[in-house]
Amino acid sequence: MATGAEVLTMLIPTGGWVISGDDFEKIQFIEATPITKAQFEAGFAQYDVFKAEQDAKAGTDKAAAQAKLAALGLTADDLKALGL
Repeated sequence: MATGAEVLTMLIPTGGWVISGDDFEKIQFIEATPITKAQFEAGFAQYDVFKAEQDAKAGTDKAAAQAKLAALGLTADDLKALGL
């Protein structure tokens, strides 16, 4: 189950808000355009799909980076040894 902060991070990734708990009434929009309570509540249902997509993208990006390293004859350990 997503937290209110996770939902807000998905809906307003640039920040500008503060939340205490998971209730819409406890959100303070500081520098962000406010969202509606309906948008916030719908975000809880959307978060699991969003998170799965983000995790899949991260895995794909990592595999692509490793393939590029392999094409250069390098490994992730080689980069770590170089301090990168």
